[in-house]
Amino acid sequence: MTLASPKGNGKMVAFPRGLTSIAASVVILAMFLIFASWLLVSFPIGSAIRGYFYSVDRKIVLPASKNVDYSYSNSSSGLNLELPTMSSNSSVVVNNEKAQVSIRSVEKDSMASESNVEPSSSGKDSVDLKNNETLEKPTELPKLSSRATEKKADMSCFPSSNTSESNSVDSGCDLYNGKWFYDPQGPSYTNNSCPVITQMQNCQGNGRPDKEYENWRWKPSKCDLPRFDAKKFLELMRGKTLAFIGDSVARNQMESMLCLLWQVEVPQNRGNKRMQRWHFVSTSVMIVRIWSSWLVRETTEKIDFAPEGVTKLHLDAPDDKLMEFIPNFDVTVISSGHWFAKQSVYVLNNEIVGGQLWWPNGSPPMKVNNVDAFGISVETILSAILTHPNYTGLTIVRSFSPDHYEGGAWNTGGSCTGKEKPLAISELVENGFTNIMHEKQVSGFERAVKKATNKSKLQLMDITEVFSYRHDGHPGPYRNPDPNKITKRGPDGKPPPQDCLHWCMPGPIDTWNELVLEIIRREFDGNRNLSS
Repeated sequence: MTLASPKGNGKMVAFPRGLTSIAASVVILAMFLIFASWLLVSFPIGSAIRGYFYSVDRKIVLPASKNVDYSYSNSSSGLNLELPTMSSNSSVVVNNEKAQVSIRSVEKDSMASESNVEPSSSGKDSVDLKNNETLEKPTELPKLSSRATEKKADMSCFPSSNTSESNSVDSGCDLYNGKWFYDPQGPSYTNNSCPVITQMQNCQGNGRPDKEYENWRWKPSKCDLPRFDAKKFLELMRGKTLAFIGDSVARNQMESMLCLLWQVEVPQNRGNKRMQRWHFVSTSVMIVRIWSSWLVRETTEKIDFAPEGVTKLHLDAPDDKLMEFIPNFDVTVISSGHWFAKQSVYVLNNEIVGGQLWWPNGSPPMKVNNVDAFGISVETILSAILTHPNYTGLTIVRSFSPDHYEGGAWNTGGSCTGKEKPLAISELVENGFTNIMHEKQVSGFERAVKKATNKSKLQLMDITEVFSYRHDGHPGPYRNPDPNKITKRGPDGKPPPQDCLHWCMPGPIDTWNELVLEIIRREFDGNRNLSS
């Protein structure tokens, strides 16, 4: 049935009101769809939806930051100077930090002679004695203003993560001024839970009867140094390489790092004859170790009146092998010193200028002794790193590791037998050799910073005075698992052969890697906070 329109053409069809409403709704819906499409184009939500449904990892992995800033203060002279980077007229900026180095004058008359060896054995575990849970009164340390380098970093521009993480520390805290305290929780690993401990440092496996030395931890005065967080470390270092470079004490620290990380992930061994390499697959973190006893070029060919076969150290040339690999590293922990007590000849500008345990009769007077040679070597290797055109990483210089041979040197009856807890302040005995080596190292560090031209960063991790109190942390006579070894002084008072230079594992050396983690956290977390 059709209805005629009351007006106009009779052929026009009039629609009922219901159909008109439907048409209007369709028009409104079309307009809404057009508007919604515009919103989707302007503000896409696809990536957010993919994140929810496919668990897309949106974590930001940042490279090491590029800037450096150092200023130094010589407390003995009252001299404050800004250290330049490009030239003597340009100041070096590192992280907007202001670091101060205090150097104490040290008597040069008292020097001990140390030695160091690189054992090839890798120890397994055998003995795990009951832990001593007795809470001891903390051993207070004096303010480290005499020998230790005091790094006062102004990091106020970096938000502190204390509000979000209970194990964080204040980024501006001086890490090297504090005390040792007894922690009944004990170490993060045992000699039974880490298979890469060198046998000489496996003190419990070698029968050491006491364990209290494992429980003492370092507490900075104005903040907390967290226990090592292996997951945190691997996340901060995601996709990066950390290299330990130096002698057997550097190996000691590298093994400590592996043991700490081993508790959350077993790494793959990808090493070869030239380099030890351990790969943590979950985060693609590589831990590397390169052997470099002196950090400078070493040769044995005949030079002038020094015959073939005697080790010659070219103090003005860095270790070639080290410099070949340095661009591949994101964080480098570098250390040395103890091998300068070994026999060697010192060469500068292809001229023999000195020697250690070698200087023929009738030769001209020596111009450079072993401690001066150490200072020159530090300047040489750090200058080479700071001017390498392809290196942009973070270099951590671990300061000279103190030994605790008492009553003689390593080869003249020195001993640390029977030491079971940190020294009290009144018990600390100054070690002239340690003092002068530390001073030469800091001086070489300062001179190198003045030559910096690249965008890498340099930090001094000053553990020397802090660890002067830890005479209890060495293997002593517990260097091997021989059940018949002599561990006590004989009837004549002569001590047994022992190691008072390397550190038991677990033990105080694990603190070095807690400090390394905190330095890395300040560097990488700070930059992440700034960029977020």
